[in-house]
Amino acid sequence: MSIKSYIGKRAKPRKGSTENIKVSDYMTTNLITFRPNQSVLEVMNTLIRKRISGGPVVNDKNELVGIISEGDCMKQISNSRYYNQPLQDFKVEQHMNTSVDTIDGNMNVFDAADKFLTSKHRRFPIVENGKLVGQISQKDVLKAALRLKGNTWK
Repeated sequence: MSIKSYIGKRAKPRKGSTENIKVSDYMTTNLITFRPNQSVLEVMNTLIRKRISGGPVVNDKNELVGIISEGDCMKQISNSRYYNQPLQDFKVEQHMNTSVDTIDGNMNVFDAADKFLTSKHRRFPIVENGKLVGQISQKDVLKAALRLKGNTWK
């Protein structure tokens, strides 16, 4: 006699469940941004004071031109020590990552979670019509998952 695996009837997803959860529903819109001409030292102070791990770099038109992170600042600390140079002499534009992956605000938040896993990024900026409109982090995806508590994951 064998035992068969049986999964009972599954409940239909409720309206407004995971199928409609967009990145734009959970992205942060009140962003701390940096400018290309800011010093790396200013960025480090802001990261510590605001308890964030990085942020988008925008120009005067609020167009995304890069992203700077704690890791970028760490590289500068190491180089400054090695070459015995003061940190205030270095600008964000010299150390920011200009090859920035963005995602669409209409993307499903769980598809964004998969993108986080495959890319190893901690944050993704959201750009509309060339302007920075928000950012979603791994923590934002976790908040979305907690909000579902027990709903189906379809």
